[in-house]
Amino acid sequence: MNDTTQAANDTAPLDLATMREAVDRLLDPDAVPDALPPVGDELPTLTLQIKGHLHLLIPELEQAAEKLPPDSVRRYTLRQALWEARSRLEAEPSSRYGGALGHTRRLARVLNMLCDQFEALPRA
Repeated sequence: MNDTTQAANDTAPLDLATMREAVDRLLDPDAVPDALPPVGDELPTLTLQIKGHLHLLIPELEQAAEKLPPDSVRRYTLRQALWEARSRLEAEPSSRYGGALGHTRRLARVLNMLCDQFEALPRA
């Protein structure tokens, strides 16, 4: 698959590679013990970037879900993923769950999940 994946309705390309880079920027430090979390203005910028990607991807996946058979497992799974994404977008950072960094990493995980869902869609 190329770096730019064309949306199902051909109105705008979704750049999944860029979305995944933003996800990796936040989640790869978890895999590398010596990696440092984003600092200074980096975290708010990454948070806005992740939220922007989610706002682009969610409507595309909602349209795709509507085209799937009503009783399909794929449709159900996709709708559950969309519900979780919307819930994460509505949530506020909490010091109990890692503060702003924890919140942004949860957003990154849900973006990663939606990218997986988009790539798994049947292509016409």
